[in-house]
Amino acid sequence: MNFEDELLQDAEDDRLTVEFIKNYLPQELKEKFTDEQLYYLLDVLVEYYADSGILEAEPDKDGYIDIDVEQIAKHLAQQARKDQMGDFSPEDLRWVVEGEMEYAESLEGED
Repeated sequence: MNFEDELLQDAEDDRLTVEFIKNYLPQELKEKFTDEQLYYLLDVLVEYYADSGILEAEPDKDGYIDIDVEQIAKHLAQQARKDQMGDFSPEDLRWVVEGEMEYAESLEGED
């Protein structure tokens, strides 16, 4: 796969992830996030995973990695405020984080 194809695939993966998150959100939160904000939050989330070491973490004996969803949601809230992308509560952003995780988990079954 060449670089252009990879970019197109990444864009499609992001689109599918954002659509999944939008459907995952409870009804009362669906209007709180624009598509642009969800794409932004997804980018920040991916950056967080890469920078935090979560992706290199060793799973426990049951095959799970401990992920602090609250900490991630707080980070997203702080970064969104800093970048002037919105003033979101960590409680609302938990749904975004959990939606992304659910989507990623749904893909694991396809491998």
